[in-house]
Parts: sequence; C-alpha cells; structure tokens
Amino acid sequence: MTPHLVRRPRRKALAALWLALLMLAGLAASPAHAALNPYQRGPDPTDALLEAPRGPFATASTTVSRLSVSGFGGGVIYYPTDTSQGTFGGIAISPGYTASWSSLDWLGPRIASHGFVVIGIDTLSRYDQPASRGRQLLAALDYLTQRSSVRGRVDASRLAVAGHSMGGGGSLEAADSRPSLQAAVPLAPWHTTKNWSGVRVPTMIIGGESDSVAPVSTHSELFYASIPASSEKAYLELNGASHFFPNTTNTTMAKSMVSWLKRFVDDDVRYDPFLCPGPDGSAVEEYRQTCPLS
Repeated sequence: MTPHLVRRPRRKALAALWLALLMLAGLAASPAHAALNPYQRGPDPTDALLEAPRGPFATASTTVSRLSVSGFGGGVIYYPTDTSQGTFGGIAISPGYTASWSSLDWLGPRIASHGFVVIGIDTLSRYDQPASRGRQLLAALDYLTQRSSVRGRVDASRLAVAGHSMGGGGSLEAADSRPSLQAAVPLAPWHTTKNWSGVRVPTMIIGGESDSVAPVSTHSELFYASIPASSEKAYLELNGASHFFPNTTNTTMAKSMVSWLKRFVDDDVRYDPFLCPGPDGSAVEEYRQTCPLS
C-alpha cells in the first residue's frame, strides 16, 4: 500500500465541526434526544473515554460450556452489571482459524464496558471454515437472546457480529444471511468469496497494511468495495499492522469498533464525529467511509 491516498485535515478539528452541526440540527446528546433514542447508553463519548482500557460500565462474565449449547463451541459472555438502564445490544465474536476465544478475549470486557452484552465463542472445530463460523456466530446470538443466563439483559432486536481472520469472513457470512443484524465488524477478514454485494448490514472492515495471511489487496479492500455504496460501510487500514493485530490490545481498532457498534446497534449519533471523518494519525494507513451516516 502507498501512504495515505488522500491527505485529510486533523480529525479533532473536523470532529468538532461535525458535532457543532449535529447540535445545530438538534441531534446531539441532550435530554430531548435521549428521550427520542431509548437505546442511548452511557455518558457523552470523548477521545479519552474511547481510548481507555475500559468504558463507563462495570462488567462481569460467565463461562458457557460447549456441552450446554448446540451450533457453536461454547465461550464466554461479558455483560454490564448495571440493570438500571434497560437492555443492551448483543454482539457475537469469532476467533480465527486454529485459534480459540482466548486469542481475542481482551475485546470482551472492553466492548461490554461501553454498554453491550458480548459473547466470545469457541468454534466447533478449530479448523472450521468461514461459512461454518458465520452459522456459529448466529447460533451464539440465538443462544444469547433465548437461553443464556443473561438473556434478560439483551435486546434481541439489536444484534451484531464480529470476528478475526476466518472469523471475520464468518461475520460477513452472518451479515449476508441475516440482514436484520445491526452491525458487523470483520477484523483482518479471510474468505475465498470476494463479492459481498448482498450485504446490507452496516459493516466496518478493519485490515492490516502488512497482513501476509489475508492481504488487504485481495481480501479487506475487495470485500469493502463489493458492499454496495447504498449500505453503510467503512474501511480502516492500520499502518504497518500484521494479520494478528486483533490478538493484542489495539486502541485504534477498539475505538473505531466501539464507535461503529454504538452508532448502529444503539443508533447513538453522539458517535458520528468518531466515524466521520474518522480516525487519523500515525496508526492509520487509510480510512474510507460512506459519510454522512444515515
């Protein structure tokens, strides 16, 4: 990849302008807007809040044995302990080829602490292909909302998927087959299918510039380009990142991922300035999006 294809102004300046425009339009965070949006959770977002290791909600977790479920291999559920704000959106996340949930488990409490119920899954076999991982993500969401011990905390109408590598390919499969999902976030996705023109779910693809397992030129960029322009979508490429960037704490990835989930699972327009114009700085090789968001 070449360096930034388009030189962008500093994000913070544009973010401030965007927020001002939202306020003029009456869409920014306010008691009136909160009343209009029953899914809004948590305080007004800031750079510091989104870049911190944890969000504003305290969380707990519970293990799901593979012996107690069908359709996926068990995993771990992370959830906010706060019961005063109603239900939360749910997210299922799949690891990649040969990996277990433990390879991504830092993401569970991080995302949950921003007001989501997260189920990080283990797969039926570590060698499952993307199509199978997509079905398992959907099975995990069905379990989360229908049979899990925290099902009363989850809004079954506000669900999302994510995954790494073949799990990222699986999240595209899930989004393609269940258009009622509110968001998808494939991380360094791998798939032999390159055309995802059927995807209507708001999708943020995050790739690594130096990925040699699923090179962005033959995976992430093609996937992003194939999703119709009429669908909300974004493409974030991390500067110098390898295929394994999701396996350790990555602030730029987490900040963008949480912002996307808050915007589309919670319909929370307070996060628009973090997506439009989007992230910049030394960690970002490239960012594309379909702004303004609708």
